[in-house]
Amino acid sequence: MKGFRHLFLLAGLAVCSLAGTAGAQTVTSPGPMSPAAAARVLVVPFENARDEPRFQWLSEAAAVLLTDGLRASGPSAIPRSQRVRAFEQLDLPVSGTLSRATIIKVGHLVGAADVVVGNYRVEGTTLSVSARSIRLDAGRLQPEVTERGELTDLFAIFGRLAGRLGPGGSQALSTSHPPLDAFENYIKGLLAESPLSQSQFLETALKNAPTFDRARLALWEVRTEEGDHASALEIVRTVPKESPSWYEAQFVAGISLIELKRYDEALGVLKPLSEPPAATPSATAAVLNNMGVLVLRRGATTQTASPAYYLTKATDADADPDYMFNLGYAYASDRNYQGALYWLREALRRDPADVDAHYVLAVALNATGNTVESGRERDLARRLSSRYGELDRRAAESRTAVPPGLERMRLDMEGSWSSRADQTILNSAQREQRELAGFHLAQGRRLFEREQDREALAELRKAVYLSPYEAQAHLLIGRIYLRGGRPADAVDAFKISIWSEDQAPAHVYLAEAYLKIGDAASARAEAQRALTIDPASADAKRLLAEIR
Repeated sequence: MKGFRHLFLLAGLAVCSLAGTAGAQTVTSPGPMSPAAAARVLVVPFENARDEPRFQWLSEAAAVLLTDGLRASGPSAIPRSQRVRAFEQLDLPVSGTLSRATIIKVGHLVGAADVVVGNYRVEGTTLSVSARSIRLDAGRLQPEVTERGELTDLFAIFGRLAGRLGPGGSQALSTSHPPLDAFENYIKGLLAESPLSQSQFLETALKNAPTFDRARLALWEVRTEEGDHASALEIVRTVPKESPSWYEAQFVAGISLIELKRYDEALGVLKPLSEPPAATPSATAAVLNNMGVLVLRRGATTQTASPAYYLTKATDADADPDYMFNLGYAYASDRNYQGALYWLREALRRDPADVDAHYVLAVALNATGNTVESGRERDLARRLSSRYGELDRRAAESRTAVPPGLERMRLDMEGSWSSRADQTILNSAQREQRELAGFHLAQGRRLFEREQDREALAELRKAVYLSPYEAQAHLLIGRIYLRGGRPADAVDAFKISIWSEDQAPAHVYLAEAYLKIGDAASARAEAQRALTIDPASADAKRLLAEIR
């Protein structure tokens, strides 16, 4: 699928401005919805029916193996990395028993159409596994399917289970799998809490199965998080080209080489990955993004194109807000402020709480003479995060308008996993922007009142996409996050709402969000601010009494 810019040219549409208050502007058409979006399947860790600690690792193993099987047989099963990010965002344990309501929240967060849940029990040497799918849009449970066999036949059991849950009928997982003890150590390495424990389990897995490249990639991640890029590079350099993990191993080797400032070697590794026949569009986009980051850090040479060249191709392949930020940042660093304005605004459509994007946008606006709008963006960046001060300091130290080192490396090859407004706003270029935003806001409010939070959030994101500083839309988004167990996200949404329109209810909700994350001092300040605006606010008085 081509990028947004090609669609604009073909349709003859004008680019709409997002800075300042929304006016009577044409709305750009961002392209069709991804056909895979409606078929995403999330597999969550299975329940240990007998609660035996020695088999607890099978809870995560079940999710990993069943996801592998479903991805092989057709449905767009959501990979573990995206599931883990969603769990972290909701402050949930990566592997553990969750309530049905919490499971549905996770499914909504990653944009799944179906969630697969299950349980298992081990009796002697026999493993029994049961699973069923939940259709999220209807809340409908599918019939339960069960498989059993010897524990040593773990891979075959989940292969059959995947075949019965997927569209392809009963089938086995790939015969290329590691010994069971190596796989067990691999799973335990994924779940271990400390880097030392992770390393010990993963190294044991590799000792038992030296060609088990998934464990090698997991160990690369541990070393990278520790900042040991040289060791991380050596770990993945041994993955052979015939391995199913070779492409990913080359991709992460490129990351290590960039971090080690071995730029020529990194380019030599990454460039072939971006050329046909390449992997999926999202993987190609990740490679191109990292090539853009490489050139941003080193500077263009006769062997490379400009950073904007690679980053433009990345956004064409996958409209990820991080790629858009990188492209806007590259333009701003090169003093191409018109290009920077466009792409930073596109990034902020999709992530209105991106502090770095607001800051760099303020720099670009100031450079083009839009000092009032620049001041607004700086003010919002300051309200959103204390990071604003760090950005100012870095810019001053480097004596540049744009702080160095803001480029964003992609560490995995999966596509943008959050549902994006640009995937749902279709063919609306001839509709008046404010009117259309108001329509989506009204729809979102009605759905919110019915507690249909997933559908409400989709409508409210459309409203924000069309009118980025619509205070009521951000307020309702914050309230959805708050009752959905995401108080940190709610804080950002309420701050943008207050910045757009300073009203007492938003301060009250912000105070509640601060209480949820344990920041009583900030909660008290927000409740007091609400009383300053509205001395009769019963909710503000109640919160202050609760804090005391």
